[in-house]
Amino acid sequence: MNNPPAPAIETRNLTRTYEDSHVRAVDGVSLQIAAGEWVALTGPSGSGKSTLLHLLAALDEPTSGEILVNGRNLKAYGNLDHYRSHDVGLVFQLHNLLPNLNALQNVQIAMVGTGVGRRESAARAAELLASVGLAARTKLRPPELSGGERQRVAIARALANGPPILLADEPTGSLDAAAAESVMGLFTSIRAQRDLTILLVTHDPLVAACAGRIVHMKDGRLVDESEAVPAARRLVPRPAPAPSPIHD
Repeated sequence: MNNPPAPAIETRNLTRTYEDSHVRAVDGVSLQIAAGEWVALTGPSGSGKSTLLHLLAALDEPTSGEILVNGRNLKAYGNLDHYRSHDVGLVFQLHNLLPNLNALQNVQIAMVGTGVGRRESAARAAELLASVGLAARTKLRPPELSGGERQRVAIARALANGPPILLADEPTGSLDAAAAESVMGLFTSIRAQRDLTILLVTHDPLVAACAGRIVHMKDGRLVDESEAVPAARRLVPRPAPAPSPIHD
């Protein structure tokens, strides 16, 4: 009998304690996310949801417990920079784009040091920007783009090295409702196109309802989970815009 595939993400009794405050930001969390699943992690401010995501992104270290990614213990990774650039893609509330670089260069920079040549990285960046509807905006710098467009560039950058997992921390938190709907539509389309596993942290129940499963945190612990109910949605993901034409 064949063994079932390992979860894309698994935590086992994961804990993160801050010594200066003696607070358990993450308190014995055990969670499994299957490959190709989209999970929304919700909870009040201070519930530990962003801390949990940062642990999964290897931006912080757990006090105890285990993190397994596609069956491999995160402690076994020798190069966490490689893990963060190839195994997971990261999207945050603030896009963290470099203001003096244009959109194409902001995506290209994610491929620096990966062995991809400049010409190939430019072609890949252009393709990614086209896939998020920004083919005609590649030469514009972040200050010249709208908030939703900047977040689309950030998503393209997160996908630059083809990670199978996308970790997003409040990706719509600084956007208006229309831009949030557009970004959720983009998440929906890229998940289908790339068979991505997505873990998205949000405080917004309308954004959470776009996922397939909702997991709730409180005081550092998982307290409840449920399937998203499409009939209850008011925020309807807008389809990602068609790639813009490139003009000479």
